[in-house]
This record gives sequence, structure tokens and C-alpha cells, in this order.
Amino acid sequence: MRILFDQGTPEPLRRHLPGHTIATAFEMGWAEFGNGDLLLEAEAQFNALVTTDQNLRHQQNLANRRLAILVLPFASWPKLERHKSKIVAAIEALQPGDYLDLTLP
Repeated sequence: MRILFDQGTPEPLRRHLPGHTIATAFEMGWAEFGNGDLLLEAEAQFNALVTTDQNLRHQQNLANRRLAILVLPFASWPKLERHKSKIVAAIEALQPGDYLDLTLP
């Protein structure tokens, strides 16, 4: 699966997703894109977007998107690292067009 990490998605998560092709918005030169442009570009080149933008669903029309989106509840890697197996499982289960707000304790 080709996965795009949005700004705020912790880079160390990448190490826990072997077998996937991962790029960051920064690496792609998309760090300054607004959500609408980012989604258009991401959908053309990636299968999934991992983001920490809790408002994405309310700011963008996500209907009829092929891009799967996983929203992490926060950007802190020390807090997320404790839940890496749940995050990886959620990413592995994503299907085209899915939108998942991941809930962590």
C-alpha cells in the first residue's frame, strides 16, 4: 500500500509499516498545501492518508473518495508508540474510501 503521512503524523511510525511505501507531505513538497489540494494530490498517487487533523471530515467533502483516511487522535509519538500495534492493524485493515477516527485510551 502507498501511504502518505500528513504534517503532524509522527515519522517513527514509518518503521512499523514494513512492506508499505510511505512518504510524507514534506517529502512530496506538499507541506504548504491546504487540505483540499492535499487530498486531490494524495488520491492520485496514494492509497491511504494518515493524519492528525481532527477536523478534516468537517472541512472537506470526503464522499466518493478512493483514498482511505486514518485520523490519529494526537501527534505525540511517545503517546502513540504505546499503541503502535493498534495503529498498524488499523492501517492494514483500511479499504479504499474508508475514513477512520482512531480512538486510543
